[in-house]
Amino acid sequence: MLSPTIDAIVHNTFFIKYGLIGLFFNGMFSSFIPIPTEATTSALLLGGINPFDVFLVLNIGSIIGGFIAYYIGYNVKLLKRLRKTPEKKYERKSVSMMNKYGWAVVIFFSPWMPIIGDVASIVAGTQRYDIRKFTIAMVAGKTIKAIAIVFLSSWVLQSLLHILP
Repeated sequence: MLSPTIDAIVHNTFFIKYGLIGLFFNGMFSSFIPIPTEATTSALLLGGINPFDVFLVLNIGSIIGGFIAYYIGYNVKLLKRLRKTPEKKYERKSVSMMNKYGWAVVIFFSPWMPIIGDVASIVAGTQRYDIRKFTIAMVAGKTIKAIAIVFLSSWVLQSLLHILP
């Protein structure tokens, strides 16, 4: 039996309640809204879902979310209608980082950067960054993050389950 705290996490959050479908939407929305995927991922792994299935769903949802964020930025009318215009300080910081380190590098690491990472894909769209380069950097970055989250979480959770009573 899982401890009451872990049991509460597994059964009480919105995305977890819907299993892999919830994880898909969590991964998709987390690409442009700061919603962490780690709790949902861990809960599903604790619930016995196959780690490869969790990885696949998380990765596909995150990649689709990255393209949605790029499109939101690319389509200025939609961006204004959604009122999702990045705050100027985050937009300036994102553009500054992209110019300093290179667009592909920042887009690759953006899944790991809170807030700035959430607007990086939108900013890439507003700046009309080459979609092929964006795709390669974004897919590679999100895939590596998904591998790290799912398989590292799986390993840590299995270790904790052997330690906890």
